[in-house]
Amino acid sequence: MMDNVSVITTFTLSGLNGTANYRVPLFALTLLCYCVIWLVNVTVIVTIIVDKSLHEPMYIFLCNLCINGLYGTSGFYPKFLIDLLSPTHVISYAGCFLQAFVLYSSAGADFSLLALMAYDRYVAICQPLLYHSVMTKQRICVFVFFAWVMPFFLLFVSSITSTKLCGSHIPKIIYCVNFYIFNLACSVSILSIIIAYFNYTFYFGHAVFVVWTYIYMIKTCLRSKENRSKFMKTCLPHLLSLTVFVVSLLFDVFYTRLGSKDLSQSVQNFMALEFLLFPPIVNPLIYGFQLTQIRKRIQHFVSGTRRVFRLTS
Repeated sequence: MMDNVSVITTFTLSGLNGTANYRVPLFALTLLCYCVIWLVNVTVIVTIIVDKSLHEPMYIFLCNLCINGLYGTSGFYPKFLIDLLSPTHVISYAGCFLQAFVLYSSAGADFSLLALMAYDRYVAICQPLLYHSVMTKQRICVFVFFAWVMPFFLLFVSSITSTKLCGSHIPKIIYCVNFYIFNLACSVSILSIIIAYFNYTFYFGHAVFVVWTYIYMIKTCLRSKENRSKFMKTCLPHLLSLTVFVVSLLFDVFYTRLGSKDLSQSVQNFMALEFLLFPPIVNPLIYGFQLTQIRKRIQHFVSGTRRVFRLTS
């Protein structure tokens, strides 16, 4: 592989080096996790779509959150499973950019949807009389549209302004990370830096907005027992999902940006996988168990499916 930027066709991912002795059990475990991700997310998605009583803002946002979880993990697990059974761990130039695009657009959409869910809870608790006039179907469609489009647009702009690369070896990672791809650039343009700072500012604004909504919700809940009960029932699942997302993000930041040379490769791989494993599994489980309507509908759906199988057998 030559370093000339005109002949770069693949990137080398060295994070899986040394896993040959236990690649089969690791493959089986990873495949199981991927199947669980699809099972729990599809269950919640189908339940919300089929049951018209769940066609409310919070459940619509939750449905999109689960769809996004499937979208994001599909950008990683199929390739990762192939790499586990392959003696070489390479990814094409285009494939690497596509994988990074899917993973980071999914993370951006995840955060945007969680911010929308925080706003939904804020209106429901702090302005209950205005809820139906504020959270109209038209506004929900607009909110969801921008939650999906903005991460795609920001990453697309970042991609088309990327500079030429002067290397093909990405050290100690198991998937393409923007931070390492950026480090392979021959030079850094001012436009790329401006866009990067705009992206950070955009999502930092999300974080400030979520904190602001929770401050007002907590203030409102302290005045009323009814609001406190509503907060525990509907906001606690969202708060848990948000916590999982933030913790996963911190793992990713520590793994890619703060350096982890003193950690074993297995620990580094776990830190990388944590962001792609826990949120897509935990989110539907949190809402499935915590929200009574979702839980009852899933139980009804499962029992109905069992009856169908009994009748057909």
